[in-house]
Amino acid sequence: MGNMATEIVAFVLTISGWILVSSTLPIDYWKVSSVDGTVITTATFWSNLWKTCVTDSTGVSNCKDFPSMLALDAYIQVCRGLMIASVCLGFFGAVLALVGMKCTKIGGSETTKARLTVGSGFHFVLSGLCCMTACSIYAHRITTDFFDPLFVAQKAEYSCAGAASFVTAPNKCRKTVNGLQKEPGQSGRQFGRNAYV
Repeated sequence: MGNMATEIVAFVLTISGWILVSSTLPIDYWKVSSVDGTVITTATFWSNLWKTCVTDSTGVSNCKDFPSMLALDAYIQVCRGLMIASVCLGFFGAVLALVGMKCTKIGGSETTKARLTVGSGFHFVLSGLCCMTACSIYAHRITTDFFDPLFVAQKAEYSCAGAASFVTAPNKCRKTVNGLQKEPGQSGRQFGRNAYV
């Protein structure tokens, strides 16, 4: 019974991580910069992977979607691809985990279920790494621009430290650790260096 409880807890944690990583795609505040200094004119510039917006002091927002994929900076294209890959890998990992759990009646024999569980763990690890890489690339680009003395455009005050960072940081670690978790009930057999399982 303890093995099934461990499986269910790990499954719920990875599904919650997948849901929260999926919710970071539409979050608006990946990059935020504000212009303060005068009493009358205050503007906040913010953007995410899909659009850039400006909000003035009265609260009116003006958003513009990125017009073309070919006109985007390379780091935004890479971050988009990695985040979408993270969501897809997490979905397929959840399906494999659901089929491979010992408490479900689908999936075949114990050997097949063990292989499915290992496959789901592999998917969750890759999903967590994709999400971690995407946020790291985005944050690195913004902090590099912020500290570059030759960068003349509006500097962002924080990147990915908006809602996207607070949602993805614990969840990418949770998904990676739960994907690496040893399957309950698995024996601690050691194989030689040339053994393939």
